Amino acid sequence: MERTWRWFGKNDKITLAMLKEIGVEGIVTALHDVPNGEIWTREKIRDLREYIESYGMRWSVVESLPVCESIKYGGEDRDQLIENYKESLRNLSAEGIHTICYNFMPVLDWARTDLLHPNPNGTSNLFFSHAQFAYFDIHILKREGAEKDWSAEVLAEVEKLKEKMTPEEDHKLVENIIVKTQGFVSGNIKEDDEHPVELFRQLLALYKDIDKDKLRENMRYFLAAIMPVCEECDMYMCVHPDDPPFPILGLPRIVTCDEDIEWFLKAVDNKHNGLTFCAGSLSAGAHNDVTELARKYADRTWFVHMRSCHVYPNGDFTEASHLGGRADLIELARIFEKVNPKLPMRVDHGMTMLGDENRGYNAGYSFLGRMFAMGQVQGILATVDRELGIEYNV
Repeated sequence: MERTWRWFGKNDKITLAMLKEIGVEGIVTALHDVPNGEIWTREKIRDLREYIESYGMRWSVVESLPVCESIKYGGEDRDQLIENYKESLRNLSAEGIHTICYNFMPVLDWARTDLLHPNPNGTSNLFFSHAQFAYFDIHILKREGAEKDWSAEVLAEVEKLKEKMTPEEDHKLVENIIVKTQGFVSGNIKEDDEHPVELFRQLLALYKDIDKDKLRENMRYFLAAIMPVCEECDMYMCVHPDDPPFPILGLPRIVTCDEDIEWFLKAVDNKHNGLTFCAGSLSAGAHNDVTELARKYADRTWFVHMRSCHVYPNGDFTEASHLGGRADLIELARIFEKVNPKLPMRVDHGMTMLGDENRGYNAGYSFLGRMFAMGQVQGILATVDRELGIEYNV
C-alpha cells in the first residue's frame, strides 16, 4: 500500500521535509482555510498540490471535503451546498486528485474523553470512557432524556463521578470531547469559541427529528446527487466509519457495522461510492469482526486507516499498539495488498511519546508516536509483500 500521512497544511508543526525523511510517499490533507460549504477553487487546490509535490510527494487523498450539517439533516440550502460540493469535486479532479475521505457523522466527529491516557510504558493514548462521556451528556450538556440512553451500570459510575468531579475537570472534559478533537479539522467547534457547550446544544437541536432512517435517506440523497460528477471525473468517495461505532448523544450513527456498510454501498451501487476502511474505528466496537469486514469490502475500499483499538469488558476502549488490539493489522495488510497494492494507507492515530505532548501537535496526531507506528506498519508491509511476491518500495 502507498504510505501516506495526514498533514494539516502549511501551518502544521510537522513539516513536509520531516515527512519526506521518514519515508512518506503520499499526503492526506485538505483546504482547512476554506469555510465548510464553500467551493474549493482550482487555484487554491493547485497551490497546495504544487507545494506538496515540491517535496517529492503527492497529494494522494483529500481528508476531508466536509459534508455540511445542512446536507446531513436535510436543510433548505442542502441542494445549493451539494452543487458547491460537485464543483469542488470537478476542481479536484482537474488537478489530478481523485480520492475523497469524508464522514456522515452528525455534529460530532470522532469522540474521546481522555487525550493523554497513560500507558504502562510511559506513553499515552486516546481513550473513551462510557462513564465520563455519560457524565458529560447528563451533567454538563444536560441533554433532555440523556439518562434513558445509558445502562444502570454506567449511571452508577456517573453518580460516583458527580461526587468528585471539579470545575477544572469538567472544563477539561468539554475540551476533550467537543473542542480539541474537532476544531483543527474544520469542525463545528473552534478552540476560541467562548461558549462551546451552548453552541453544541444548538447543533444538536438541528437533529431533533432526525432518526436513523432519515439520516440514511439524507446520505443516499447526497450520494445519488454527486455520483454523476464522480462518474464524469473519476472521483472515489470513501466514507469514514463512525467513531465510536455506536449512537451517542441521542444522534443516529449509520456507518457502524456490517449491516450499515452493506446498506450504503447498495443504496447507491456505484464503484465510486466506497469505504475508508478505518480499522481503528471499526475495532472500537466489540460487535465488529474487523478481519471479516476487510475481506468482504476490500473491493469497495479506496483508502485504509491502519490502527487498532483495545476494548475493555465494560465497552471502554483505547487506541492499541499497531501490532496489538482487536484489529489484526498483519492480516489486514495481506487482504488489502492482494486486492490493490497501490491502495493509499495511513497509520492514523499514534501514541504520544518522548515529548510529543509538549510540541503542540493536534490531538491524536503526534509525530514520534505516528512515526513509530509507521515503522511498525512498514515492517508488516515489507513482510507481507515478500510473502505475496510483490516488490516492496523502500
